[in-house]
Amino acid sequence: MEFTETIKQLSERILMLKDTISTEESTKMSLIVPMFQILGYDVFNPLEFCPEYISDVGIKKGEKVDYAILENGQPTILIECKSCSETLDKHSSQLFRYFGTSPAKFGILTNGIVYRFYTDLEEANKMDLVPFLELNMLNLKESSINELKKFCKENFDRDKIFSTAEELKYSSLIKGVLTSEFESPSEDFVRFVLTTVYEGQKNQRIIEKFTPVVKRAFSSFVNEIVNNKISSALSKDTEEPETQEIPEPNSISKVITTEEEIETFYIIRGLLAEVVDINDIVHRDTESYFGILYKDNNRKPICRINLDTKNKQILIPDENKKFERFYIDSLNDIYKYKKQLIEVVKRYL
Repeated sequence: MEFTETIKQLSERILMLKDTISTEESTKMSLIVPMFQILGYDVFNPLEFCPEYISDVGIKKGEKVDYAILENGQPTILIECKSCSETLDKHSSQLFRYFGTSPAKFGILTNGIVYRFYTDLEEANKMDLVPFLELNMLNLKESSINELKKFCKENFDRDKIFSTAEELKYSSLIKGVLTSEFESPSEDFVRFVLTTVYEGQKNQRIIEKFTPVVKRAFSSFVNEIVNNKISSALSKDTEEPETQEIPEPNSISKVITTEEEIETFYIIRGLLAEVVDINDIVHRDTESYFGILYKDNNRKPICRINLDTKNKQILIPDENKKFERFYIDSLNDIYKYKKQLIEVVKRYL
């Protein structure tokens, strides 16, 4: 079975089991060990996947890390586990101590839901405080799954992973900064933007006045980038084939699919890309509404769009497939319903 599909199945298993697991040991057996089985390791062979690996720390002897992946008897990856009911924020120091006394190049801290991958980019043999990769099994992204695949036994290349770790780490941190500024522009960010567009004094009153303006402009800028990509994809998808059958006069359809409807389709595709393969999201136009379906199945509607009326609408099905109507002022308002749309699709997975 394809790696991505297997990881997604484990994600569903975790969602089902996480509320019934309360100890570290059951987290290991039910959530963490299955992950490393998927990665191709023989979890029942202590010469390859060693539990309770002894890692002496300073004057402390007999300190044990939960698991170590061994190669020729030497650890290459250390794995520190916590219960799925715990957050990881306070536990990296333990892995940090183990890392410095072993030849392992990578450390993984996990509670079976979140996996944080560490190495020593800043200083040799000293684990970085910030992970270069974080994977959330309840919020899977294709990019993270692709990085995880590099840790499969058959793909594992220590030097290759290390060479890309720095870019992964800092690109993740940069995205975090941009996300934060997008959601709530800081005073420094607003001042930086105003430096080139506002000639007057940038005092506190001016900063406060322009903060909402900067936020709206930032949001509009991002939406325009997305829409430009949509338009580019649309121009490719709507190219007419070299030959087309001419319908009989009586069979000409009254359904006219507008560019605005197609643009809506690509917006929704983009919103759902982190959850499903975008090729499984299709549109089907009717005389009364523009429908978006999962796997072209009428029984799996994602939403319906009505842009022909004075009041634009998006209709989203609930668990009983009854449609709830939301009025929108523009296509950009569709982004507000990302969470509901993801919930709909997850019900079909």
